[in-house]
Amino acid sequence: MTANDRSQRLLFTIVTILYWTSMYTYVPILTPYLSGRGISLQMIGIVLGSYGFVQMLGRFPLGIMSDKWGKRKPFVLLGMVTAGLSCLLFIIPGIWIWPLAGRMMAGICASTWVAFTVLYASYFGAGQTGRAMGNISVMIVSGQMLGMVLSGWLNDGFGEHAPFITGGILAAIGLVLALMLREPKLEAGSRPAMSFAMIRSVIRTKMLLQVSVLSILAHGVLFITMFGFTPLKAEQLGANGSLLTLLVFAFMLPHAIASSVTATWFVNRFGYWGTIGIGFVASSLCTASMALFQSYEMLVLTQAINGFAQGLHLPLLLALSIRDVELPGRATAMGLYQALYAIGMFSGPFLAGWLNESWGLDSGFVFGALLGAAAALLVWLWSSQERAAARRAKPSSAEGIGL
Repeated sequence: MTANDRSQRLLFTIVTILYWTSMYTYVPILTPYLSGRGISLQMIGIVLGSYGFVQMLGRFPLGIMSDKWGKRKPFVLLGMVTAGLSCLLFIIPGIWIWPLAGRMMAGICASTWVAFTVLYASYFGAGQTGRAMGNISVMIVSGQMLGMVLSGWLNDGFGEHAPFITGGILAAIGLVLALMLREPKLEAGSRPAMSFAMIRSVIRTKMLLQVSVLSILAHGVLFITMFGFTPLKAEQLGANGSLLTLLVFAFMLPHAIASSVTATWFVNRFGYWGTIGIGFVASSLCTASMALFQSYEMLVLTQAINGFAQGLHLPLLLALSIRDVELPGRATAMGLYQALYAIGMFSGPFLAGWLNESWGLDSGFVFGALLGAAAALLVWLWSSQERAAARRAKPSSAEGIGL
């Protein structure tokens, strides 16, 4: 690896952390902030769900465009611009339309993540996709954790608008740095033109479709809990900005640790399906327990375990989504994967918001636990089918001796 390659990876890492930090500086205080503006729980669910709804519509087309043009950097720049705009829209006074517009703009921002992942993978050689996706998962968690830890401190020390303003400033810095990113040059004729045949081939990739379904359920749980209604639950239990920061730290630190050791420790011992299944079972149990425990201390404990559990399966689902896809179609595959899991980001908090409005806040957590249990069941089913197929493909000992 050349010095230029190392500098580009470092620059990409800084830009990526700023990207996620800017989007998450306000996430822990978002539901209390919206509630304080007099917005109902059902409407809060719609605002939260709009983030995933926009991604559901935007990520796949952006992935196709990126592959068609053979460019990733323009979409990275778009991501930084929309990150800043999304933060600033929240501080416009008035009715619910501005928070809704801000969260939808954040959805556009997150849709550009397709290009980030493929650009970073291009800095690595063939066969190193797993390593690249493991690294980028740590960047995601680091940026999210930094933003969410800053959130409560900024809110308590400088007012409710401070997290949004800080997010806008960080996005502007990230935009300036992103201008210095370089895309690896491809040799003439090395990139086949994007075609409908290639798109069809990507869409039919079995592993991509399986992990996309699991990721829909995983992101439904995530956006019902820590990125959704968990901070509001903490506030109802008496948490202020500092305690919200502690709650975030309790979730994100184990999440980051799990993301960094999943591929090197858990997969070697339990395999891909086993590790993913363990993550879903633990996440489902922790989410269900949130409806049972009514103390802030127990909420922190459940989120610490939940953060580790979700750090087990999310990086693996990301890596598996492009494992069986050829390089020219990877942005398309990543776009499809991210567009599909955005269904969970939209439907999870939307349905939970409706349940919360009708039957109380804990009903949404029960719903999230059911999503995690459904994912664990699918993991068991598909892993069983895969093992059975492997046994059928292996010649029997009788055939081997000609009997």
